[in-house]
Formats: sequence, structure tokens, C-alpha cells
Amino acid sequence: MNLTPFLESLEHSGVATGIRNSLYIFPLLEATHVIALGLVFGTIMIVDLRLLGIAGTQRSYTRISSDVLKWTWAAFGLAVLTGSLMFTTNARVYVDNTFFRLKFALMALAGLNMLVFQLTLARSGDRWGGEKAAPMRARVAATLSLLLWLGVIFMGRSVGFTTTGAQAKENAPPAGIDFDSFLGSSSAPAESGAPAASPAAPH
Repeated sequence: MNLTPFLESLEHSGVATGIRNSLYIFPLLEATHVIALGLVFGTIMIVDLRLLGIAGTQRSYTRISSDVLKWTWAAFGLAVLTGSLMFTTNARVYVDNTFFRLKFALMALAGLNMLVFQLTLARSGDRWGGEKAAPMRARVAATLSLLLWLGVIFMGRSVGFTTTGAQAKENAPPAGIDFDSFLGSSSAPAESGAPAASPAAPH
């Protein structure tokens, strides 16, 4: 399936053009995206550390998860929104980026890990949630969660560093630009061998 026409349509959309033409929108989106991902990881880490018996052991797992995970979903929604808007500005470059693909693969694995945990062990959390450390399978799930989300953050920052060069190459100026053009001169260079024009005489 050829995605190029769809990706090009995203790049030429009014939203993407507006973001590219603005001096402030893209940096604001990027900063918000990073903060949102930090909140996602931070809130998930609180729950995972509780499962591992490292922090928050004075409160039950069910109490912590009910208090914290609602903020996880809110931050995740914000990250999806800002990430999608940034994606439209240069969709073809992002799709072709290895780190971008790895980021989404790790996010899928993290989501699968959470889904399996929620459908199995989390349902019996009322029974073991008050213990200092969760059952072994829950601790394994928590460890995987931390490692996968750390990988997501690493890949996400790598995307930013590796796509900047690709965008610069796509928007590179023509090779024939000379020093006069760089200075903003609008006059064409004199033809080879032709005498330079003399300054105009005063009126």
C-alpha cells in the first residue's frame, strides 16, 4: 500500500502549512509534547514503583492506581494530539525515520503489557494490593513497563535529533546561490568580459 499520496496531503493541509509558517507554534507543540510524555512516564512510574514495593507502600495499589492513572490518560491524550499535529508538518520524513518507527513499536508493546496486566492480575488487586510488594508476575509487568517507556522517551528524543537534518536537506537552498545573493543583492552579476556600468551622473 502506497502511503505517499496520503502523507503528502497531510503535509499540504492548511493545519500543517499554518504550523510550518508560524515562528512559535511548532516549538510550543514540541515543548507541550515533551511535557505530556514526561507526565505519562512519571505517573506510570508511580504505579510501577508501587508494584515493585519500592515507593508508596503505605498506600494500596488500587488506591494509587485509581488516583494516578486518570492523569496518565489525560497526559497521553495531550501527547497524541500534539504529536499528531507535529507529524503533519513533515509526515514523509517521520515515517521514513527508524527511531520514529521504533518509538511506536515500543509504545505498542507497552500498551500490550498494560492490557494483559489489567485483564489478569489487576482484577484481583483488592486481594494483594495492600501488600508491600505485588505478586511476581505483577512485578515483572511493572519492570517491563518501566523499560519500555524509557525506550519510548529515548526513541522520541532521537526522532527530534535525526529528523532535523532530513528537513534541512529537503529545504536546502539551490546550489547556485552566490555571495551577492546571500547578502540580498537583487542585481544580476555582470556578464563575463563586459565593462561595469559607471555610476549615474548627478542631475
